[in-house]
Amino acid sequence: MSSISNVHGVNVTAPVEGAHKEILTSEALEFLAKLHRTFNPTRLQLLESRKKEQERLDKGGVIDFLEETKWVREDGTWTGPPVAPGLEDRRVEITGPVDRKMVINALNSGSNTYMADFEDSTTPTWHNLLDGQVNLRDANRRTIDFKDKSGKEYKLKDVPKLTTLIVRSRGWHLPEPHVIIDGVEMSGSIFDFGLYFFHNAKLLLERGAQGPYFYLPKMEHYLEARLWNDIFRMAQSLLGIPRGTIRATVLIETIHGAFQMDEILFELREHSSGLNCGRWDYIFSFIKKFRMNPKFVLPDRSAVTMTVPFMSAYVNLLIKTCHRRGVAAIGGMAAQIPIKNDEKANSAAMDKVTADKLREVKAGHDGTWVAHPGLIPLARKVFDEHMKGPNQYHIRREEVKVTAMDLTNTNVPGEITEAGIRSNVMALLNYCSNWVGGLGCVAIANMMEDAATAEIARAQLWQWVKHGSKTDKGKLITPEFIDGFIKEEAEKIKSPAKEKVEVARSYLAKQIRQDILSDFLTSDLLPYLDQFTLGKPKL
Repeated sequence: MSSISNVHGVNVTAPVEGAHKEILTSEALEFLAKLHRTFNPTRLQLLESRKKEQERLDKGGVIDFLEETKWVREDGTWTGPPVAPGLEDRRVEITGPVDRKMVINALNSGSNTYMADFEDSTTPTWHNLLDGQVNLRDANRRTIDFKDKSGKEYKLKDVPKLTTLIVRSRGWHLPEPHVIIDGVEMSGSIFDFGLYFFHNAKLLLERGAQGPYFYLPKMEHYLEARLWNDIFRMAQSLLGIPRGTIRATVLIETIHGAFQMDEILFELREHSSGLNCGRWDYIFSFIKKFRMNPKFVLPDRSAVTMTVPFMSAYVNLLIKTCHRRGVAAIGGMAAQIPIKNDEKANSAAMDKVTADKLREVKAGHDGTWVAHPGLIPLARKVFDEHMKGPNQYHIRREEVKVTAMDLTNTNVPGEITEAGIRSNVMALLNYCSNWVGGLGCVAIANMMEDAATAEIARAQLWQWVKHGSKTDKGKLITPEFIDGFIKEEAEKIKSPAKEKVEVARSYLAKQIRQDILSDFLTSDLLPYLDQFTLGKPKL
C-alpha cells in the first residue's frame, strides 16, 4: 500500500498509483492540510449544531425565519457579484458523475453548463474520486480522451467554446476516510474542492477560461455558507488568485436552507452565482427533519410534485430571493431517460419533462437541470421560447409572500399505495446494491436515480412504518409487510452481484425497524466501499 509520508501529519491510507500520483502530490497535500487544519474544527462544530437542532425538532420544535438575521433579509441594498464569464446564460445544465466518458460527453453535449458531480451521483470510492480529479484536470487541459471496450473513441470537440464546467463536492457530513491529518479524517468537501482548485484554478486563469466554479450541496445553516466563503478566501490567497474569482451556486435542498436563502447568499455574496432547487433532497430533508411528527407523513413519492403547497412556496421564494439579489435561480432535475422502442411511453415521459420545464421558465427560473443528453434539445426549446434573454433576473416576483406555514404546509393530496411501496423498495434496493459496488448514478425504471431519490424512498418507508400508516386499501404498513416486497424485488435483481444485493436487502430491512431515521444512507454504507471497490485504479 502506498503512503505519502513526507508531508508532516498527513497519512494516506489507500494506494496511490498511476495518474493518481499526479493528483496527490506533496504540494497538493500540503495545500489540503492547511485548509483542513484551519477549517475542520469549525466544520465539526457545525455538524454538532445540526444534531442539536434535530434533537429540538424531534421534541416537537418548529422551524421559522431567524430573528437574528432579520436585518439581512430586510436590507434590499446588497447584491451578489457581477455575473462571471460563462454563467450569464445557464438555461440548460446537464449533471452527472465524473467518470471519463461522462465528462467528455457532457462537455460536448451542447448544454450551457455541466455540473461534474463528486456528490450524489458518484459513489465516493477512492478510485472514483481520484479518477474524477484526473478527468477534470485533463478536461481543463483539453487533453482528455477515452476508448471504450468496443474500441469507440471519445474526445472533446474542436470548438472555441465548450460547455462551462461547474464542480460539486461532497456535503459537509461526509469524511474522506483515506486521508488522515493529525489523526483526524479529512472532510470530503475540502478534499474534493481543494484538489480541484489546486490543480485547475491557475490553469483556467492562464488559459483565459471560465472558472473555477462550484456547486455547494446540503447546507443547513448560513454559518455553513460562511465556512465555505472563508475556505474560498484562504484558498485563493494561498495560490495568489484574486479574491472573488471563485463562483459558487448553492443547492437549496434542505428545509433549513429554504428559511435562510437570503442569509446564505449574503455570506457568499462575493462568490455567489445563485441558488438551485435541489428538489429531491429537499423532499428527503422535509421528511427527515420532521421525522417524529406524524403530521408530516407524505403520500407516494409520485404524488409529491412541484405544485404541492410546500414545494411551490419553496420554488417561488427561491426565485424571488435570487432575483432580488441579482443572481441565478436554477430549476430542478429532469431525471427521465429517453425510452427506446416504446414510442408511446417515451412520448408520455417527454411530455412530463416539457410540462416541468414550462412550469419552471414561466415561474421565472433562469435555467434547469437534465440528467440525460437526450433531454437537452427539449429543455432548450422550452426555455428559448419563453426566455428571450440570457436570464430572467428582471422578473422580481414581488407579489410572492411566503410564510413559515407555507414552507411547512403538509396538505399534499394523494395516498400511500402498494405500488408506491414497491416502487420505493425497488429503487432503494437497486440503488444501494449498485452504490456499494462503486456506481452512484443508476438507471432504474427509465429514470436516472442518484442518492437523493434513494433517500426519499428510504425515508418514506421508515416514516410509514414509524407512524403506523395505512395503504389506500386499509393495510397497516409494518416491517413484516414491507419484508414481502423486499424479498420479491431483491430476487428480481440480476446485476450487480448477489453479495451487494444482500448488503442492500439487509440494510433496508434494518432501516425500517429503526426507532430513529439515520441521517444519510451514504454515511451508513460508506464502510462497505473498500470491501467491494478498493482494487486497481482505472487511470
